Amino acid sequence: MVEEELLQYIAENLVNSPEDVSIKRKDSGRSVVLELSVAPGDMGRVIGRNGRVANSIRALLRAASSSDDRGHERRRRVILEIE
Repeated sequence: MVEEELLQYIAENLVNSPEDVSIKRKDSGRSVVLELSVAPGDMGRVIGRNGRVANSIRALLRAASSSDDRGHERRRRVILEIE
């Protein structure tokens, strides 16, 4: 859940149309797939030049998912798909 909230916050602050941001979550065992949808005009703002912004978002999601609220380490893979 932390990953979704973080992604929502980042995406809404990057785009020009925050009302068009939507996230779908798919749990599959030890991995989570987050599908981010934005307005077509905002796609470049989320991906960035050479994918730098998207890769930075992925790094933040990895860091946020590496431990739980109590500081215990958990191994969970977060996959970000941008549509």
